[in-house]
Amino acid sequence: MNIYTKKQKWKLLLLVVAVVIGVLTFLITNNLAQKLSVEERKKVELWALGMRQLSALDNEEKDYTFILEVIKNNETVPVILTDKEGQIISSRNLDPHKENDPKYLSKQLDKMKNDNDPIEIILLDGNKNFIYYKESILLTRLFYFPIIQFGVITLFLLVSYIAFNVSRKAEQNQVWVGMSKETAHQLGTPTSSLMASLELLRLKNVDEKVVVEFEKDVNRLEKITERFSKIGSAPKLEKQDIVSVLMNTVSYIKARSSDKIKFKLNFSENDKILVPFNASLFEWVVENLFKNAIDSMEGNGNITINIDDRIQFLFIDIIDEGKGLPKSKYKTIFQPGYTTKHRGWGLGLSLSKRIIELYHDGKIFVNHSEIDKGTNMRIVMKKR
Repeated sequence: MNIYTKKQKWKLLLLVVAVVIGVLTFLITNNLAQKLSVEERKKVELWALGMRQLSALDNEEKDYTFILEVIKNNETVPVILTDKEGQIISSRNLDPHKENDPKYLSKQLDKMKNDNDPIEIILLDGNKNFIYYKESILLTRLFYFPIIQFGVITLFLLVSYIAFNVSRKAEQNQVWVGMSKETAHQLGTPTSSLMASLELLRLKNVDEKVVVEFEKDVNRLEKITERFSKIGSAPKLEKQDIVSVLMNTVSYIKARSSDKIKFKLNFSENDKILVPFNASLFEWVVENLFKNAIDSMEGNGNITINIDDRIQFLFIDIIDEGKGLPKSKYKTIFQPGYTTKHRGWGLGLSLSKRIIELYHDGKIFVNHSEIDKGTNMRIVMKKR
């Protein structure tokens, strides 16, 4: 299991835990809300009973203190008392500033009729009154509480994820810079020694073919050292011919790959397209794409290079005939540590993305891919 896969599993695990917490909170709170709703119904029924008993008392009877206490104890549940024709007699626990407004009371009554069945009161003279009610503010808040809490948890996860990504990218940048500078420093000393040895070989009249091959390797090491030194800081971009750089890179990879790998260029090597870029770093990107294409085709197939020259942008497509990618991996392959190889650090495409997008203000992405048919990698470069 590579580093990227482990990281993705941790993110998924944290998300699942957060969702479970949110769902459990919602279920528990919803259960409490249902129980509270039942209790409020009982409270209204008790209030109705008090009203019924109060109406049954004679004026001379004095034992109505308890009944009045029952009626007064309802200080949370909004209720409206109506006669059998639906005319409002009284109300309780509604907006005190609007309790004398007939339109407001009528609107509240309609809402109560839709929310709950009324409680019937049979008076002493045989007439009927009806008590309508709705959930208290407390119950309403309790109902919305899990939704708000779930939203807060989601917001917290989102902010945490963004903060984690920003922190991780900053840390990655520091690692890239430190690693690049240290690598350039470590390669610099032996490369200088090899260059001195090269001159010594020439003075001793060693076979020129051996010297030329040795010089190629030394120049290669020098270029690699230069690349790492430029990764550590923003490189200088120079407006130069990108076609010639592509041709040089194709020649380099072609000489070091199987004869079964064929390069098809859908442009003329005599074309000249000027683009501001750093040749050394751009070569590195194209080399990585070529090597990935060769690995995907297992050393046998065609690599096609297309160039689409626009007014403001230059599109470079590198197309292979390899294994292809599922859409779910289009972005994943650029993540540090992601690799499908048994041997490898999974840094090639991540490094390429950094070079193109951070240093050249361009874009690199999977333009199209089909399983067992191949992949089209696209580089977009600004011409100005």
